Amino acid sequence: MGKRVIGSGIYSFLLLKAFYKSFKAFTELAKVDPSPISIIFRYLLWLMLLPPLSSLIGAANFGWRLGANEPLMMGSNSLILISVGYFFVLLFGLVTTAIIGCWMAGTCGASESLGRHFALITIVSQPLAIASIAHLFPDVLVNVLILIPTLIWSMYLLYKGIPIALGTPPERGMPRHIWQMAGSSVSESA
Repeated sequence: MGKRVIGSGIYSFLLLKAFYKSFKAFTELAKVDPSPISIIFRYLLWLMLLPPLSSLIGAANFGWRLGANEPLMMGSNSLILISVGYFFVLLFGLVTTAIIGCWMAGTCGASESLGRHFALITIVSQPLAIASIAHLFPDVLVNVLILIPTLIWSMYLLYKGIPIALGTPPERGMPRHIWQMAGSSVSESA
């Protein structure tokens, strides 16, 4: 019996459900086969705009406070270039994490649905993307105090979501969890 393909409106709700009912969201994700293109263009791209836009607005208004007496102020061209680069680095990290996760799926008995991998990475990255609103006040200490607990939340979602959403048997899934956590942490912190 094939997986049902889910509509984009319901799917967006499914992704948001991970905030307050993560177990149910992962269980529902395991039952569907979403389109990777649909996830990227209807959800992931918009979510990944939050960090660079917040950073651009915050740095343009306040400058970056890196511990010195005076904030680091940059010209608007530099800020736009940095924000565009930030967006593409985030997008590259998330897309490659999903693709490599899908490629590795066969080694640990997980689902090889690329759409499901994109959905899982999107769910895992949601807390970090939303917490990046802290970039509106670009102070290193404030960002660290907000983003570290959020990174822990994202890792929790990853550990909880991989076995449920991808159907990874627990005895074969631990190396995959560790790799995926390391890959997600690196791509999210970039």
